[in-house]
Amino acid sequence: MSATIAVDAMGGDRAPDEVVVGAVQAADELGVRVLLVGRPDALEPLVANDSAGVEVVAASEVVEMHEPATAVRRKKDASVVQCAQLVKDGKADAMVGAGNTGATMAAALLRMGRIRGIARPAIAAPIPVPGHGGQILVDAGSTVDCAAEWLVQFAFMGRAYARTRLGITDPTVGLLSNGEEPSKGDSLRKEVNALLAPEEWFVGNVEGRDLLHPGVDVVLTDGFSGNVALKAIEGSISAMASMIFGVLESTPEAREASKIILPLLLEAAKQVDPDYVGGSLLLGVQGVCVIAHGSSGALAIRNAIERALEAVDADVVGQVKEAVPHAG
Repeated sequence: MSATIAVDAMGGDRAPDEVVVGAVQAADELGVRVLLVGRPDALEPLVANDSAGVEVVAASEVVEMHEPATAVRRKKDASVVQCAQLVKDGKADAMVGAGNTGATMAAALLRMGRIRGIARPAIAAPIPVPGHGGQILVDAGSTVDCAAEWLVQFAFMGRAYARTRLGITDPTVGLLSNGEEPSKGDSLRKEVNALLAPEEWFVGNVEGRDLLHPGVDVVLTDGFSGNVALKAIEGSISAMASMIFGVLESTPEAREASKIILPLLLEAAKQVDPDYVGGSLLLGVQGVCVIAHGSSGALAIRNAIERALEAVDADVVGQVKEAVPHAG
C-alpha cells in the first residue's frame, strides 16, 4: 500500500498553482497518494479529472506568511493545521508545507505532539556538498534560544536522520563555532563541546567554511545561528550563479564558449539547487513533517513529497526515538 502525504496546498509564495502541479507529478512518478489540503474552490479547478492519486481535502482558512505562528491556535481550520491533523488521525503518513515556517512547525507540534523525552524540535536541513553525499545542518531555525542539553539531543537526532538522508552508517557531528579549538565559542558552545566530547563520532568544533565541504556529516548549532548560516549559503549560491552567468554573457567570445559550458554548468548546478533538495525535516515530533522553501515551485514540491516518502519508508521518527537517550 502506497504512502499518503498531506500537502498544504495554500502555503507558499506560488500556491496553489505550483503546489498542485508538483503534487500531481509526485503522485504520477512516485506512486504516492496526495491529499491537497485547502479551499476546494481554489484547488478543484486545478486538479485534472485524470489526476489519479490526488484528492482535495477541504480547509476553509489559511495562515498567511506574515502572521505569527500562534495563528494556528486561532485558525483551527487552516490548511496547515488540517495537514497535521490528518497525520495525527492516521489518515496521512506525513505532511509537507511550503508556507509560513513558524506556523508549519507550530501546527506539527500542536497536533502531532512532541516525542516523549525530546525537549525541543529541530529543523534538519540538507546542505549540498558538490561531488559528495552532502551534510545535515541542525537546527536550521526551529529553536532560537537553546540550552546545551537540547543541542546534545539535536546531535543525536541529526545523526539518526543523516543515516537515512545521506546513507552513512556512523555519521560524524561537528559543532558550528568561531574556531576549531574547544576553547573557542560562547558559553553555550563550550558547554556543548564538553558534553559531546566523550562521543567517538563528535569531531569537535567546525567553522562556517566547513559547510558545503566534505569532512563532517552533521553540522550542529542553535536555531538562530543555523538559520543565519542557511540563508548565507542560499545567498552565496545565488550570487555566485549570477556572477558566472554574467561572465558567460559578457563578450561575444564568452557567449560562444557558453554553448559548450552552459549545459555542463546547469547539470552541475542541480547539486546546489534548493528545488532538487526538496525541503527540510522537522525532527522531534510524532510524525513526519517536511518544510519546503517559501518560494517552492512545482519541482520543489514534488521533491519535498519524495523527501517525506523517504522519511516514512525509513521510519525516521522511530529511528529518532531509538537514537536519543530517554526518548520514546
